[in-house]
Amino acid sequence: MSSPISETTPPRGGLLPRDLALIALFAALIAVLGLPGSFALFGAAVPITAQSLGVMLAGSVLGARRGTLAVLTFLVLVAAGLPLLPGGRGGVAVFAGASAGYLVGWLLGAFVTGWLVTKVTRRRKLPWLIVANVLGGIVAIYLIGIPVTAWRVGSGLVATVVSAVQYLPGDAIKVVVSALITAAVYRAYPVPEAGRRRGEE
Repeated sequence: MSSPISETTPPRGGLLPRDLALIALFAALIAVLGLPGSFALFGAAVPITAQSLGVMLAGSVLGARRGTLAVLTFLVLVAAGLPLLPGGRGGVAVFAGASAGYLVGWLLGAFVTGWLVTKVTRRRKLPWLIVANVLGGIVAIYLIGIPVTAWRVGSGLVATVVSAVQYLPGDAIKVVVSALITAAVYRAYPVPEAGRRRGEE
């Protein structure tokens, strides 16, 4: 007969039911942030969307592992055909379009943001949270998004970089919002690391 503890405690490195619930919650948050829709400035190939804010929040609040899994869950649902991207887009075809690199870059963005927040800026002070969100939520995503867009559109890397500058003001606002929300969450309700219960070191 198994003990009650073995039924509720995951194996080393496993996820608790709470972790799975948080992953599902933030995948849903990313989807909800797509409801306002998107728009493209000056005919840009990649539209501006609020969903990248959800990616930043997933990494910042949940950490690298759960944050990445939340984004992966969302992307799997999109690939399965659910119309969760702005404009009701969904299906595997979106991963062959101009914005495919940014969608894949969300995975790296959530991971980098989460890793920096949990491993480097453990005290979660606002300035460090902003730095983590800039490096993960902007730099890491652009690192994949820009080259893939240049390849898919055929506009050249330099031209795509110049075009991407228009996204920076909006992304900067998302960085600040994500950092402020993360700081508030950890003050009010610190989220334990994946696989750990509240109060465990």
